[in-house]
Amino acid sequence: MACFFALFRYLFVRKSCSLTMVFNELLNNLENPSAKLFLQIAVIMALAQLVGLLLKKIRQPLVIGEIIAGILLGPSVLGLVAPGISRFLFPASSLPGLQSLSQIGLILFMFIIGLELDVNQIRKMAYPALVISYASILVPFGFGMLLAYPLYGTYAPSGTTATTFALFMGTAMSITAFPVLAKILHERQLTRTVIGSLALLCAAFNDLTAWCVLGAVVAIAKAKALAGLLVSLLLLVLYLLAMFLGGRPLLRWVFRQYADDHSPQSVSLVVTFLLLLLSCYATEIIGVHALFGAFVAGVIMPPNTHLRTNIAERINDISRLILLPLFFVLTGLKTKINLLDTPQLWLVTALIILVAIAGKLGGCALAARYSRYGWPFSLQLGVLMNARGFMELVVLNIGYDLGIISPTLFAMMVLMALITTLITGPALNIIARYSPQPTNREEAIPL
Repeated sequence: MACFFALFRYLFVRKSCSLTMVFNELLNNLENPSAKLFLQIAVIMALAQLVGLLLKKIRQPLVIGEIIAGILLGPSVLGLVAPGISRFLFPASSLPGLQSLSQIGLILFMFIIGLELDVNQIRKMAYPALVISYASILVPFGFGMLLAYPLYGTYAPSGTTATTFALFMGTAMSITAFPVLAKILHERQLTRTVIGSLALLCAAFNDLTAWCVLGAVVAIAKAKALAGLLVSLLLLVLYLLAMFLGGRPLLRWVFRQYADDHSPQSVSLVVTFLLLLLSCYATEIIGVHALFGAFVAGVIMPPNTHLRTNIAERINDISRLILLPLFFVLTGLKTKINLLDTPQLWLVTALIILVAIAGKLGGCALAARYSRYGWPFSLQLGVLMNARGFMELVVLNIGYDLGIISPTLFAMMVLMALITTLITGPALNIIARYSPQPTNREEAIPL
């Protein structure tokens, strides 16, 4: 009998204590920062791809699915429906790690955007492209500044000057999503048509100008006094001169010397990444934003097709599939649609959307019509340029992090970016359905 009780105690009492300890250890491991990060990335990637594939069936770009996935995982949906799961997946302590990874993804992506921008082609743009480009920047910029002044008293955080707020709103209204536009044109087989090439040229010039303006706005926002602003702007000019007069010749020489080096650790690739990191570092020190430095580093890349393609392929997959969805989720975590809890706030949101569409679509379409394109062509071009998508979110996050816009206005502007991009495909279909046959000047001819 004594042996029986000893065996019972060993098997059940001691073993149960051991199992309890193991179970508690497993529970503690669930809160391990590394384990939590891996789970977050897996959930984000899976949901972003799932929503993106669903929206692709209705001919919407993948980026729309990623934006919606971010909102679904944020406080507006998951935090409201299942707050316990939301707290477990995205505790406040884990957000700095996600933020750092998303910033790396953004830097790499902005570098690719600059890399794909053909500055030589922009220089050769015809007169209509220049007119349309300037109109697609200046008209919505003016509309944004006019809208900013009635919004300033209610939706600008304390400490933000009216000038900074107005300049930022103008910049946010003038953005076109170059990568989203390129994907829409590719999916509709319009890339090598008159309207496709003109839209890409206008969007490229638009984004180049808008990012330069944004750099100045950030410098103004960060400067504490006029002297600090002047120093920041002077340093920004010196930085641009150094990149174009020093960085570009350096890269051109390296590319020429190591053009046949295809190894994974090629000198050209190492020098390119070093220049990218130093460019981001310089813009942060100046008081602009690291994303501006990444964009400029891509723009100054020499026109070597093989190396450009090679570098873009090495960067794009890891940035696009893993790191960028983290940015969309962090945007979703900042977007609190439940703050729009009154009819008045929804009316303001509708006003922002209408102003954004009127400024961008209207200004671009009127400029195209002035350049003697037909109305169907002009309206389609305006619809394409009205797509904001990812680039708008980048600008909004910069403004939010700098304290230029409030959480409520941030939610309104995110909805504006989402809706103006969502309507691009349906609007193109409607115009094409009810428009007459294009004239010779507007027909889809290969370049």
